[in-house]
Amino acid sequence: MGVQKKEASRPKKVPGNLKLKGENFYRDRKKVQYINMLKGGRAKHDSKGNLVKAAPFQSTEATPARIEPNRKWFGNTRVIGQKALDEFREQMSTKINDPYQVLLRRSKLPTSLLHDNTHIGRVNMLQTETFGDTFGPKAQRKRPKLNVEGYDQLVSKITDSEGTYDHKKDANLLANQQSDFTDAARDWYFSAGTSKRIWNELYKVVDSSDVILHVLDARDPEGTRCRHVENYIKTEAPHKNLIYILNKVDLVPTWVTARWVKVLSREHPTLAFHASISRSFGKGSLIQLLRQFTRLHSDKRQISVGLIGYPNTGKSSIINTLRQKKVCNVAPMPGETKVWQYITMTRRIYLIDCPGIVQFSSSDTDTDIVLKGSIRTQSLLSPEDYIPEILSRVRKEYIQRQYQIDKWDDAHDFLSELATITGKLNKGGEPNLHVISKMVINDWQRGRLPHYRAPPEFSEPLPKQASSEQTDAATEKATVGADAEDETMEGASDNEEVESKRITLAELNINQIFSKIPVVAEYLPVDLEGDKDLKALEKIQGEEAAQKSSKKAAGKRKREAEVADTSDVEADWDEVFESAVKQDVG
Repeated sequence: MGVQKKEASRPKKVPGNLKLKGENFYRDRKKVQYINMLKGGRAKHDSKGNLVKAAPFQSTEATPARIEPNRKWFGNTRVIGQKALDEFREQMSTKINDPYQVLLRRSKLPTSLLHDNTHIGRVNMLQTETFGDTFGPKAQRKRPKLNVEGYDQLVSKITDSEGTYDHKKDANLLANQQSDFTDAARDWYFSAGTSKRIWNELYKVVDSSDVILHVLDARDPEGTRCRHVENYIKTEAPHKNLIYILNKVDLVPTWVTARWVKVLSREHPTLAFHASISRSFGKGSLIQLLRQFTRLHSDKRQISVGLIGYPNTGKSSIINTLRQKKVCNVAPMPGETKVWQYITMTRRIYLIDCPGIVQFSSSDTDTDIVLKGSIRTQSLLSPEDYIPEILSRVRKEYIQRQYQIDKWDDAHDFLSELATITGKLNKGGEPNLHVISKMVINDWQRGRLPHYRAPPEFSEPLPKQASSEQTDAATEKATVGADAEDETMEGASDNEEVESKRITLAELNINQIFSKIPVVAEYLPVDLEGDKDLKALEKIQGEEAAQKSSKKAAGKRKREAEVADTSDVEADWDEVFESAVKQDVG
């Protein structure tokens, strides 16, 4: 054998005749081992069929085994008595469904003991009915298609639907049915935001998030709520915190924002927000709220905050506002965000952007879907059909001011006048109604036509509401309290006492001064009557806060008293956290 480079690189052979069975010129040792691996798992028999070698794990011979000695096999270190369990259930059942309270260290608490999981066995149907009468082509049993689990749930569902029933929208009534024509097929673009892919993206965001921000449009908060998602979070993920973000508050009067915040705060914490990199509102309040959640979830290295909501409600714009730069693509049209994406806000806070979703509702007409901004105007085949609804929702004075048209008879006459003024004409001087209708819908969606959905009247007294009428437009304190039960159960038997430890964190008060909202839309004095009462009430609250701070600083040093005298109003979190985000992002 040589010692040159060629001989050194030659593969070493197995010494002697030690070759694997099946190894030859065509198959090397590695290939034979791979084939034997594929053939493994079978029993080997001789030519007479007698078992020569049993398959793995099928041998009848019992080999001796030995268990490793360990104390954990002989004792239970988590034991709780029935009395302590009943007390735990009573305390937790009253607080686990409260949206203003956060449960700490849920993974260490036996929350599964709150509900008794009663196992319902399978019903043997063949004992009551034969197979032929139940299944098959001669089946006599018809299975009802109900979306409820029991009779009580069916009764409650019918009772709730009585208040929202509208006989004009009931297609089953003979008075609403037309026999001289048939309904055309619904256009394809009305299914935008309802595809399976979009909802899969939503569920990925919900599963990955610790805190969920539900972004609503301040012009129509109730219309842009996804109640199906809220119910899903309440039932399937009750440990996730849901917060309402009332975006685009610069397009509605200030008193409307204050009232909607009061109404929505009954169900979940609500914050008013105006997304803008240079001139925003509510950014500091939202950052303070998210930082409080990072303190509450101290057992995690970071928390994820998911943003969900209808298309074109400003989810990506909120992320850009929090980061103070463009990190997400934004556009004044729905469907700009296609997939979910992670964005780093601080070292401990991550933001998740989600595509816009549209909740199917039988009460929403095609006009409602278009005016919510869920469909791009370029896709509309007949946009002139939705102009009459816009003319009925917007004040006549705003339309006259925007388009310089004094009067019109109907929607067709309005579009013709507008097409003549703007020069949108076809050959022969005929008005191009298709193009001009898209322009009006774009003005509606982008805030050039001032409009808003009036908040409902307060039939019940709200919490922390004064007796005077001016408090209807008061500022709302979005309070997120943290109250948790942390019970450690350690002992060797049921006779030992169960130690319970209660962790109570101070409530965080976030006061938003709504008079600082930079309202861009120009409203008439009729629509701004509630702003006077709101400013007067905020001034009174500011004076009371200044008096409390001055009394508190009376017994302190002179320098602290001077600082307290300069703070006439409560701290504005937008100004406090203006520079804090820049430090954490780095």
